[in-house]
Amino acid sequence: MSELPFPEPDEPVAPTSPESLKRRIDAGESVTVLDVRAASEYEAWHIDGETVETANVPYFAFLDGASDAVLDRVPDADELVVVCAKGESSRFVAGLLAEAGYDATNLERGMRGWASLYEYDELDADTDAVVAQYRRPSSGCLAYMVVSEGEAAVVDPLRAFTDEYVQDAKTMGASIEYVLDTHVHADHVSGLRTLADAAGATALMPAPAVARGVDYAVETVADGDSLTVGAVDIDVLHTPGHTSGMTAYLVDDSVLLTGDTLFTESVARPDLEEGADGAADAAATLHDTLQDLQQLRDDTLVAPAHFSDAATPRPDGTYAARLGDLVESMPALSLDREAFVAFVLDDMPPRPSNYEAIIAANLGHEAPDDATAFELELGPNNCAASREAITE
Repeated sequence: MSELPFPEPDEPVAPTSPESLKRRIDAGESVTVLDVRAASEYEAWHIDGETVETANVPYFAFLDGASDAVLDRVPDADELVVVCAKGESSRFVAGLLAEAGYDATNLERGMRGWASLYEYDELDADTDAVVAQYRRPSSGCLAYMVVSEGEAAVVDPLRAFTDEYVQDAKTMGASIEYVLDTHVHADHVSGLRTLADAAGATALMPAPAVARGVDYAVETVADGDSLTVGAVDIDVLHTPGHTSGMTAYLVDDSVLLTGDTLFTESVARPDLEEGADGAADAAATLHDTLQDLQQLRDDTLVAPAHFSDAATPRPDGTYAARLGDLVESMPALSLDREAFVAFVLDDMPPRPSNYEAIIAANLGHEAPDDATAFELELGPNNCAASREAITE
């Protein structure tokens, strides 16, 4: 629902930046969020966390003022962080609440500001290369930069954050040589082309992914290929199932960038390429892929392209896990093919928002501008097979 123009609040409203709110949540502070978007938008996607209390009272309930009936729906808290889509209606509502005696702040830029958060940490891995993990908290998207001896490769970049990758490589004294996607993404607009252009790097996609109808010039990699970045090799492993072109990248025999094949709390969903009709066959292929991956060393660090609310971060904030630990904690990895297919198909969440339009953009069939691309990505990723963690 579109937000209407709102008058300036009579009471001054202190802004809260997305960055400061995220720091409070990460620190384990109790936070109460009043989300004033429409109920359907709130139910699909909202700010959450172990110490976050959240409630939804749509802003239009406040258009006639903060009546007692409306205030009865507002959480009783020492401080309220009021959130909307763009930060406009929430500022209006926060002002009304301030007039009513509440300590209310407004989240700057609303959920669009929340979606602009991007975090960086380096994985603790058995390699001399720097393997940096980028996290988008709003959607659970993960990307990676591998840096060794002045050279870098970026895997699964998001177009919205192209400038961050360029600046980080510059800070580390590295030139970006390669930009790679693990597959044709369905949840975000890829930064493959924009980053390669900005950095003067080679854009690479898996050959089977290009075969889906990629409509722009890009070089390809195939199973068994290897790329050299500084002093480390990145081996190419075709891992179909989530999509026909899904490919993992093994960095220095130590870190497996699995894309959407295997997460730390779940496995891939199989229905985003061929739809429901092809999901069973894709799930069977995914089973075989996951069995093959278990032939790698147990201490291989699995670093996926997404995390969900059900995932548990490592102490340093990153999302990664030893392959052997995942095999022990995730019963799905030990199922036979028939049982695995039934399991994967049993509880798939809704498909990612706007996934068909995002796939079209990533194939080069559509060319959304930056603002439209950002809008398409808003919401959860839903690329895993289950809504909940499937680890023990």
